[in-house]
Amino acid sequence: MKLLLLSNSTNAGESYLGWPRPHISTFLKGTGVRKLLFVPYAGVGLTDQGLDASFDLYEKRVAAVFEELGYGIYSIHREEDPVRAVEEAEAIAVGGGNTFHLVYMMHKTGTMQAIRCRAIAGVPFIGWSAGSNVACPSLRTTNDMPIIEPESFQCMNLIPFQINPHYLDANPEGHGGETREQRIDEFCKVNRSIYVAGLREGCYFRMDNGKLELGGKRPLRIFRFGEAAYELEQGSDVNFLMQPLP
Repeated sequence: MKLLLLSNSTNAGESYLGWPRPHISTFLKGTGVRKLLFVPYAGVGLTDQGLDASFDLYEKRVAAVFEELGYGIYSIHREEDPVRAVEEAEAIAVGGGNTFHLVYMMHKTGTMQAIRCRAIAGVPFIGWSAGSNVACPSLRTTNDMPIIEPESFQCMNLIPFQINPHYLDANPEGHGGETREQRIDEFCKVNRSIYVAGLREGCYFRMDNGKLELGGKRPLRIFRFGEAAYELEQGSDVNFLMQPLP
């Protein structure tokens, strides 16, 4: 598989998809890819004019960035047969937004399984935020509100561990609720045989030639039932995450 799983699209004060651009270019270099099929289903809040208008706007925003990098983008929401579009795609990019809506639409259109098959076959796959979540076994480590009920929480299971994108250590002053770490700890208590990777903003996983690499400028936080959470610095070997826990 050839995967690029980004924690987020945009860092504060940067242009849209600003920080990932060199990583996307490196990832696609030498693949022969000219156009990517874009999945905008997570983008539900870009306009008040309806979902199609929101998807149109999302496609336009992503296309402008990829055009600068030398690649074309066409959106799956315009395709009469979404599954066939996946089957014919040179590469696939799944954008961030609301994970529940993304998973709802991917199950509804049959593209969850179709994209999984293509990614396993080696078609380059790029996802950011919610688009990274769907590469996991399930959506259950998303940070998003369940605005719609998908057919299933199950996702593509391209990697055997869960990502928590946008991972934050902070507990805002005056906040009386649970921290992100506490919520992930709850997940681990219920799901004892799976790692959770707290992927901070500006960081990513890259899977290529059977090797998983951590990229970015911040450490990764690892969660597992029965162990204290711990940090892995950039440059650490993270391939143990690809080995399912007993």
